[in-house]
Amino acid sequence: PSTVVLQALFQAKRIFKCPSGCTCTSDSIICVGSSFIPRAVPIFKKKQTERCLFCDRKTLLNLFSFNGSNSLSNIKEDAFSGLPHLEYLFIEGNKIDAIIAGTHRIIKQAQVCLLIELFFVHNIRDLRGNLFQCDCESKWLMLWLKRSNATVSDVYCAGPADLKGLLMKDVPDKHAKCISTDFVSHQIINTQSMSADIFFYKEDIYAALPVPDSDSCIIMEWDHIETKFRPFDNITGQSVIGCRSVLINEQSFVIVTQLFNGSRIYKFNQEQNKFTKFQAVEMLNVSKPNDIEVFRIGDEQFFLIVDSSKAGVSTLFRWNDTGFFPHQFLHEWFRDTDAEFFDLDGKAALILTSRSQPPIIYQWNKGNQMFVLYDEIPNMDDMVSVKAFRINNILYLAMACYIGDSKVLKWTGKNFVEVQGMPSRGAMVLQPFMFKDQHYLVLSSDYSFSQIYRWDKEKQLFIKFREVYVQWPRSFTPLSTGQRDFLFATSFKGKSKVFEHVSVDYS
Repeated sequence: PSTVVLQALFQAKRIFKCPSGCTCTSDSIICVGSSFIPRAVPIFKKKQTERCLFCDRKTLLNLFSFNGSNSLSNIKEDAFSGLPHLEYLFIEGNKIDAIIAGTHRIIKQAQVCLLIELFFVHNIRDLRGNLFQCDCESKWLMLWLKRSNATVSDVYCAGPADLKGLLMKDVPDKHAKCISTDFVSHQIINTQSMSADIFFYKEDIYAALPVPDSDSCIIMEWDHIETKFRPFDNITGQSVIGCRSVLINEQSFVIVTQLFNGSRIYKFNQEQNKFTKFQAVEMLNVSKPNDIEVFRIGDEQFFLIVDSSKAGVSTLFRWNDTGFFPHQFLHEWFRDTDAEFFDLDGKAALILTSRSQPPIIYQWNKGNQMFVLYDEIPNMDDMVSVKAFRINNILYLAMACYIGDSKVLKWTGKNFVEVQGMPSRGAMVLQPFMFKDQHYLVLSSDYSFSQIYRWDKEKQLFIKFREVYVQWPRSFTPLSTGQRDFLFATSFKGKSKVFEHVSVDYS
């Protein structure tokens, strides 16, 4: 049977419940007959004078060993997340199908003085049988193969094309610089939310979060010193499902949509340092608001409330110096789910998705100051959200489908054509964003991890890059502050999270 040996030396006694199926002593934890990995072990805090977690080896949990019976087939990214003091890793006689590079990266990030070795003593053929891409994300393995004294059979690169056939251990010398990126947890916000609208006002950064369970729109402020969001204001309402900011004449407003009692607009009051009620919005034709889209056309300010009920109508509101008032009714008798304002060949355009028919495109008519029907996108039924973005000045649409394939479409100059499908299950948003000249898409999921895709310049497609977990995600909003980039993820039934986009040096 497979044997897992965890050997540790502890400085002091501490109450610790031995994992089921294991034998525990004062200096070891031994689990026989499975590939069970304890998720937590006794940990003793280091002295404040110590700079390195591993300077005193008596505090270490320093050995992790799989041995025998070929029962271990892969090592996943979070396999050792409960063992922050791991120093040595031994793997012998197992059928390793995959070793995720993130496994090494996460351990490396958790420890300052990490020393890790991988020993594939008996079944190194499992490494040879894999098609390893000799890129930055595999560089940690290339470096180990180069530096290790273990007897290892030759392992070759399967790609990219210019490295195909080379020994993996020889590749690092050909890469002077190897920097990749990742998304790591930065802040957990203990509130549920439908979305996060990030806005800037007087050199400060805020986030407006609609929270239906607490009947409020929570305004959070960015702390530039702590680099985290903190509570700033709480706009109370009734079944609040949307909060969107708008800046008019250097004054900050927040539009708050509700399922009941209509909707409100709040204006920032400088003296009270909070948002106060400014206007009750006429909502006679809105039955079930689902989204707010805020935009400008020339010098005119608009917002659109998307109605997801057959009994209501998506309604366009226009600013007239005293407030916002209904300007146009769009797409009557359809269950609209989302709207996106974008530039279509130099003209203002609006696209609406619906659960009952294909997406509809409107163009702004300067003559009558109205949106007029322009086209529809066939074979794209049941899309729940739509986002527009550009790569090298080429216009794309990202449309999320709750169950089915979410789509990426490209504008040809005449119409939108599908260029990529992404299998989705429980997806409410397919959000494009860009950090440091790198384009990404994040596809949400109510049932599993959300997938982050990264744009491949050679293939001209989005490739799976990373998974992040957010319970019932409803939005992903990018934020850049100086030299740092963050992704704000809201949750419908759990805690919201902020991820930081960081550079990872695989050398």
